Amino acid sequence: MPATLLIAAGEAAASADDLPFGVRSLIDLADNVAVIAPRLPGWLDWLMSDTDKATAEADERLDTVLSQLERAGAPARGEVGADDPLVAFEDAVRKFAPDHILIALRPEDRAGWQERGLLDQVLERFGLPVTIFQLPQR
Repeated sequence: MPATLLIAAGEAAASADDLPFGVRSLIDLADNVAVIAPRLPGWLDWLMSDTDKATAEADERLDTVLSQLERAGAPARGEVGADDPLVAFEDAVRKFAPDHILIALRPEDRAGWQERGLLDQVLERFGLPVTIFQLPQR
């Protein structure tokens, strides 16, 4: 049972009902919940440092996840993360000191270049328990 659970939201669930039972249990058992919503710009936008749209999308995703957690009785704090997801993880692990990381992946048809190899890097770098799930297609 994690004292502090870090949720990395690459995608927001349409509702808490879309979360697998085990994910809801992790959230319910955590003493503290923190959320990061990394900016996820497209390759060309990232190359041109045009991340305004990705920042707005990450901010909206963060607000959605925080609202869903609040309605589910699991108030959380959070922030928009860097446009490099690994840097976003590093910043969040340093700031929130989680005991467990929960990663919500975008559906495969919407996954971006940033996700390639990310899970292996997170597992290797932080040495924390990690739960990974993919949200259903909308």
